[in-house]
Amino acid sequence: MKSTTKLLFLTFLIFSYGCSTTAHKTNKIVAGVDYHSFANTDDVVITHINLNLSIDFDNHTIHGRNAIQYKLKNPNAKEMILDTRDLTIISIGTPNGRGGIIPVKWHMGQKDKMLGQALIIDLPKNDRIIIEYLTSPESTGLQWLTPQQTSSKKYPFLYSQSEAIHARSWIPLQDTPQVRQTYSATIKVNKNLRAVMSAYNNPKADERFRTYYFDMPQAIPSYLIALAVGKLEYKAIGPRSGVWAEKVLLDKAAYEFEDTEKMIKAGEALYGKYDWETYDLLILPSSFPFGGMENPRLSFITPTVLAGDKSLVSLIAHELAHSWSGNLVTNATWRDLWLNEGFTTYFESRITEVVNGKETKDMEAVLAYQDLIAEIPELSKKDQHLALDLRGQDPDDAFTEIPYTKGRLFLDWLENAFGREVFDEFIKSYFHHFAFQSITTENFVNYLNDNLLKKHPKTVSLKQVKQWIYSPGIPKTAVIPHTQVFTAIDNLTKQWLNKDIKTNELPTKNWSTQEWLYFLNNMPKEFNYDKMVELDKTYDLTHIKNTEIAHVWYLLSIRNNYQQAFENMRHYLIEIGRRKLIVPLYTELANNDKNRAWAQRVYQIARPGYHSLAQVTIDKIFEK
Repeated sequence: MKSTTKLLFLTFLIFSYGCSTTAHKTNKIVAGVDYHSFANTDDVVITHINLNLSIDFDNHTIHGRNAIQYKLKNPNAKEMILDTRDLTIISIGTPNGRGGIIPVKWHMGQKDKMLGQALIIDLPKNDRIIIEYLTSPESTGLQWLTPQQTSSKKYPFLYSQSEAIHARSWIPLQDTPQVRQTYSATIKVNKNLRAVMSAYNNPKADERFRTYYFDMPQAIPSYLIALAVGKLEYKAIGPRSGVWAEKVLLDKAAYEFEDTEKMIKAGEALYGKYDWETYDLLILPSSFPFGGMENPRLSFITPTVLAGDKSLVSLIAHELAHSWSGNLVTNATWRDLWLNEGFTTYFESRITEVVNGKETKDMEAVLAYQDLIAEIPELSKKDQHLALDLRGQDPDDAFTEIPYTKGRLFLDWLENAFGREVFDEFIKSYFHHFAFQSITTENFVNYLNDNLLKKHPKTVSLKQVKQWIYSPGIPKTAVIPHTQVFTAIDNLTKQWLNKDIKTNELPTKNWSTQEWLYFLNNMPKEFNYDKMVELDKTYDLTHIKNTEIAHVWYLLSIRNNYQQAFENMRHYLIEIGRRKLIVPLYTELANNDKNRAWAQRVYQIARPGYHSLAQVTIDKIFEK
């Protein structure tokens, strides 16, 4: 989730609605203060929400009722402040104990372009508030798809994307990861459609009744509340896992992800019991802007990883690993995102090593490291810290390679310093100690110091740890990933560019996706046009179905003006909405006046099918 948008806070709103006055006076970031929420969480916190939602595909709206249970942290609190964005509040009340509802006073705060609006509610005498509301067709957390935008081409589709602060655009609540709540839901949908959520999804639920019931008994942060509605079918792929997808994708997805149970067992063997009972995968339409989203019990997955050869299933390892790092132990604010993503990327690599071998793990680590090194020069110094200062920025800006890959490198360094056995025991204890809690970077540092550094003195210093977390760049102590597989490809590439070997003599027959990506990624940005022709003629890369390899090939085609690939690239850009794959292409196209005009024409066709998060990012590319 990457964005270069930097929006200005209306800081007086933040400090009026629940943020520390100390932070305001010192202009110094305060750990644990969520600068992206209006919620007065020092006074009152939500413990459970009960949703009753009616899905209206004709008007692209949800008519909702949110029954909130809460508890007071401050016995003198007089109001509850919730986060909303573009919601129409119809009424707010509290149960009278006799089946009726007593109205309560409420008002809206001033609108903020990024944060939305605070909903300020006078607290009733009991601990229940019921809000009736209507979402906007422009809700940033919902994407409504026409039948033509789906795989089946017959039925509409709806899915939510609540991370980072988009839950507030379809549910009025405390939209901060430091608040965890359980939830239940009743979802009413169109005939022939099925609703699924980040909860237990009953494959035997009868879709003829058009009403679905859900319960999430584990407390989760708001960004993990998720909903999808479509013509979905289910296929089990293990004793506690299965795939939800449109029928045309169901069998393909079930085959691709049939090793999910092996991954779950690998995760449990490393760091303890899987605490969410079931783990299903929902294959979304291709407009989904991300590779995956770790919604508990039901990860949302892009169809672009359905390569047919299981070569891209590390994405599943990543989303599964979030069941421990992120979902079980959660970043308290978006400043602490690396606690979610760095741990998960490290954990993903460990699962990949068990299930697919160390060679695959090492190749993927090298590719990610190259992406990190390429991105660092584009980031400001403060955006290269693991613990970020996001004040004044959209939290979506935090989703760079820094929390993911620099975070994993930090943990790789600790593993190398203490030894895998010792470090594994530490991580296992860390997950157990903070289970079902939201924590700050400083909580982690203190726990690390007490439970690892002090127990093994003179191995790693606290100063070194803080350098990794609070300084820009990559410390010199980093353990740089390496694999002999790629060294061999470097040698082959050199020979091929020097014409010592012919194109058809490259030993590509058994190359994995990772080997192809490394080979193409490490071509000179501009090289002999005839080499492009030879590669395409020999391997038909312009028509390759693997979306990751196609992405890199199209980047090379843009840089070398290889027009033969542009028509297929046009279809690629129209059919795929995953930001990782399309944003670099648009960026490269926009750098050339001739290609820019072509890209703008393609974008005008593709834009209605993209998620709003992709639209915002690409709009800004063409505005520059």
